[in-house]
Amino acid sequence: MLSNFDIGIDLGTANILVYSKNKGIALNEPSVVAIDTDTKNVVAVGLEAKEMIGKTPEKVVTIRPLKDGVIADFDVTTDMLKHVMRKATKKMGYGFRKPNVVVCIPSGSTSVERRAIQDAVRNAGAKKISLIEEPVAAAIGAGMPVDEPVANVVVDIGGGNTEVAIISFGGVVACHSIKVGGDRLDDDIIQFVRKEYNVLIGERTAERIKMEIGYALVDHEERFMDIRGRDLVSGLPKTINLSSYQVQNALKEALLHILEAIRATLEDCPAELSGDIVDRGVILTGGGSLLNGMEEWLSKEIVVPVQLSSDPLECVVIGTGKALQYMSKLQAAIR
Repeated sequence: MLSNFDIGIDLGTANILVYSKNKGIALNEPSVVAIDTDTKNVVAVGLEAKEMIGKTPEKVVTIRPLKDGVIADFDVTTDMLKHVMRKATKKMGYGFRKPNVVVCIPSGSTSVERRAIQDAVRNAGAKKISLIEEPVAAAIGAGMPVDEPVANVVVDIGGGNTEVAIISFGGVVACHSIKVGGDRLDDDIIQFVRKEYNVLIGERTAERIKMEIGYALVDHEERFMDIRGRDLVSGLPKTINLSSYQVQNALKEALLHILEAIRATLEDCPAELSGDIVDRGVILTGGGSLLNGMEEWLSKEIVVPVQLSSDPLECVVIGTGKALQYMSKLQAAIR
């Protein structure tokens, strides 16, 4: 069982979350760090740093040190983790005690990437570190019976990647991981607006467009949104009117990649577990699963029930925090 000083960390590309058995979600902040390029000092971390994206003076840069669910900048990630763990342990009243930490990792990560995550968390002040594969953590957080010999299918659409896994009796039976997630959808919107209107928009604007008028490949009533950006010809600010049909078309290629990964995983499923999938269906987790019409579209395409988990944004970290309760049955997933 988890001791009072054990915490779970979801080291996500878009957000970093910390879970404690006693406090629940103790921290949820964007995985962004602002750095002074002259002194190399950290200026801001998390929400404060995200507010600075695209608005900083020349000597301050905002960095997202995690890419596709793994560490892209080791030193910056360590600084971010130190800040996060210090803030979280203070909230949880742990004082100066070093916590035992369970960290989730992408299922397709290499041994070098896993070692980098362990080293970064250890340098940030953790006492003991265990790693758990992200799809297993998501399934636990969604309340699926991962320790039973039945098929649990989870589709975790995160910021940097999408992981599709079939989990049975504490282990991953089949899994596909692709580097397509919320960030790719945002980037596709930015590129579409640039190509279609010669207007440059920022990451935050693209994310807002995706959340408000972004749709999976389903029929829907057309919606419109005014957005502001910089005209690449005149260099002046410009307002354009964007349609949800245009955004849907811009997202089409990335969404088809996600569908392909789901189909490939289901094709790898042993025959004995296929019946469970028809009965139990698929659970969606991660921020990308909140895209309008995602459940309806996937259900129609793969012809099995598709359900959105109750806390898609927090499933992984909740599962990470609860993982040690399953330690004896999750030998394949926790290291």
